[in-house]
Amino acid sequence: MRYLGVDFGSKRIGLAVSDESGSFAMPLKVVENSPKAVSEIIEICKERKIDTVVVGESKNFKQEENEIMGEIKIFVETLKKESGLSVVLHPEFMTSAEAEQIQGKNDMLDASAAAIILKSYLDTKINQN
Repeated sequence: MRYLGVDFGSKRIGLAVSDESGSFAMPLKVVENSPKAVSEIIEICKERKIDTVVVGESKNFKQEENEIMGEIKIFVETLKKESGLSVVLHPEFMTSAEAEQIQGKNDMLDASAAAIILKSYLDTKINQN
């Protein structure tokens, strides 16, 4: 089973993929957050044979939804409707800052944040079994 991790941002959307066994998460690419983003992501899911999309659920320090959560919810519903894939939210907190601390600021930062979100989801899933 393959997974796609998503770090949704107002300007850029970071993407990461798992291996076939769902054990590892690797940064894939960053796409511009535009009207074409959902169709680009669906095409990637088809090419990579993705079964489930994991989208970072953004909350603040008080565990309340951030401003961007409204956009994320619309994105998730659109992706579900247009792709027919399973799309789940997974809590994420400061993943972009964590990715920047690990690798520095570069063009793949959002994809690395998506990999952190996806790895957290995969680890949670493994620990539930």
